[in-house]
Parts: sequence; C-alpha cells; structure tokens
Amino acid sequence: MVNILLEGYDIQAPWLYDELKNYIKPTHKISVVAFSFRDSRVKSLLDWNVLYGEDNGRFYAGIVGGFTAYGVSKDNISFINYFTDTKESARQKIENADIIYFLGGLPDRMMERIKEFDLVDVLLKHNGIIMGYSAGAVIQLSEYHLSPDEDYPEFKYYKGLTYLNDFYLEVHYEGTEAQKASIQKVISERGKTVYATTLMSGAIIVDEGDIKLLGDVKMFDGTQKK
Repeated sequence: MVNILLEGYDIQAPWLYDELKNYIKPTHKISVVAFSFRDSRVKSLLDWNVLYGEDNGRFYAGIVGGFTAYGVSKDNISFINYFTDTKESARQKIENADIIYFLGGLPDRMMERIKEFDLVDVLLKHNGIIMGYSAGAVIQLSEYHLSPDEDYPEFKYYKGLTYLNDFYLEVHYEGTEAQKASIQKVISERGKTVYATTLMSGAIIVDEGDIKLLGDVKMFDGTQKK
C-alpha cells in the first residue's frame, strides 16, 4: 500500500509532479471521498454541489485538474456524494478505485460520515493508493492530533483510519507557538515522531513502510532544542 499525505489539492505542482507521476497513472480510477465539509456550510445537495459539483463547484476543477495533469480521464474520477450516494454505491466506488482520495476540511466529521456509510472495512481492505490533503492526510493515521485553530479551539487527539501508526502529523505548519506546543505535547505523551508539513509546500509518501519527505517537511522527535 502507498499512502500520500498532502497539504493541498495542487498535486500537479512542480515540486510534487516528478515524484507523484511514479504513482498516479493515466489508467487509474479515482474515488474522491467528499465527506469533510462543515455542517454550517453544507446542509443540502445544493450546498454540496457549490463545493464539489461538476458544474462550477468551487473545488471541483482543482481536484479533477490535479489528476488530469497525470493523464487520468475525467470519466475515471468519481466523487462519493453524501446526499445522493447510498451505502452500496459508495462502497462500489471505493472497491472499483485504484486511488482513494480524502479531501480537506474537518477530519472528525469525515470519519463520522465514513462510519455512517459503513465504509471503514472496505476502505481498510483497499490495497492500492490512499491520498489526502489536510484533513484527508491526518485521517490516514490511527490516531491524530489537531492543534488549536478556528475550527478546533482546544488540542485534542482523534481516532482515524488505521493505515499508519508510526508517527503523528502537523499539517499547515507555520511554526506558531500553538503548533510548537502541540508537537511537544504529542512527543511527550505519545513518544513518537511528529512530521510537520510546511504550509502548502510539504508532503509525505509512505510506500510499503518507506517514508519519503517531499518539499519542506520538518521532523520533531524530542531531540530538538525548545
């Protein structure tokens, strides 16, 4: 299995392209798990389409364009729609996919919706490529933390999908005091390395256990001076 942890959906960026082209192939089928939206923003199918719909969805062109840059046909990219998919149709999209792609947003709500659709087992059976950015990156960890921000006012640990268990991840790293404090807390309480992907310029690939750091990624393991 290959896990790709990203900062954003600009996967065709020059600093990523040469590496990701080794993984993303023109024949691949992509299943986009669009479950990470905020409840305050998306209350209906109409709201969902404003973000992810093919006709002028705010994020649609960027998400799909990232894959078409690798030669993937738009027809090979399917979105799992919280409002129109059933448990069975969502499962089929995942089973038919070579790449599962988790979007950014709220990782805890994404996890809750995945459980609501009974998709945990089929997701964990996938033996191809797992990709995700921001929330879609941290959810790939067995346990992840979130530093305080506008969505999450307090530091807290959350349960994710059990793909990766050897490290923790700080996304959108800017070296703020809150982020530094969170990283040190994780190291102290969990005793594992924390990788921090710098805002929009870092990524991690875990290829059969081999960890590759792309762009600007900082590693914290407790040996750094505070």
